Amino acid sequence: MKKEKYSYRSLQERLRQEYKLYLLAFVFIVIADGIGVIKLPIWKGTFILFPIFYAILMGVCAGPCVTKFIKRKEVKAASKLVIVAICPFIVKLGVNAGASLETVISAGPALLLQEIGNLGTIFLALPIALLLGLKREAIGATHSINRESNLALITDMFGPDSPETRGSLSIYIVGGMIGTIYFGFLASMSAATSLFHPYALGMASGVGAGIMMASATASLSTIYPTMADQLSALASASETISGITGIYVAIFIGIPLTKKLYDILAPRISRKRGE
Repeated sequence: MKKEKYSYRSLQERLRQEYKLYLLAFVFIVIADGIGVIKLPIWKGTFILFPIFYAILMGVCAGPCVTKFIKRKEVKAASKLVIVAICPFIVKLGVNAGASLETVISAGPALLLQEIGNLGTIFLALPIALLLGLKREAIGATHSINRESNLALITDMFGPDSPETRGSLSIYIVGGMIGTIYFGFLASMSAATSLFHPYALGMASGVGAGIMMASATASLSTIYPTMADQLSALASASETISGITGIYVAIFIGIPLTKKLYDILAPRISRKRGE
């Protein structure tokens, strides 16, 4: 299959070719921000819809599989811009890390080691991904929670056109739509059980994804209004530490472990699927 090439002689030429993408993205941002955050109480939990949910949904509807307003060639061009768009978030992560060194140093084992818990999802998610028919996309999709820093890491390690990056990007998009709703609802349902201290739930909210942390913290603050400031502080500290430790856990443990398990499981599952 012939690969599309996106090389331009000047910025003006690029703008002429891709102007529709930038205009559409701006329109979607304005509409999504205008709608704002919507909270839907469901039994003892709360569904929270963030602007990113509407923006992604509008992007899907504008794509070649629905309204065809955006063509497949433009979709491929847009995929190259994802890493550029999330670079400011990566920089923000580094700035927060530098400004929070004292928090990192003084944090207890619960905060510093919580990122190791994300590795457990590899053993569950990778076999399911392979059973569903994914190939090397499963490596990028299941090695971590797949937020901004993880997507940037996978893109740098495997390249923007690799199946691993496609898998990571897919989970990044799905996480932006479904993950925020899920985390907000899970936090409120966990609080309803009264099994965990509010502070523990606040720390658990910082999983390395800012929007998911915001969703979980918003739910917890509604349930524990008198502790809202403390919960927010704990979640922010946890988020910062997860962002710092998460990238190293992914580099030295998550990705090598996923690749090793893939090499072991992929041939066996392929034989069972008759491939």
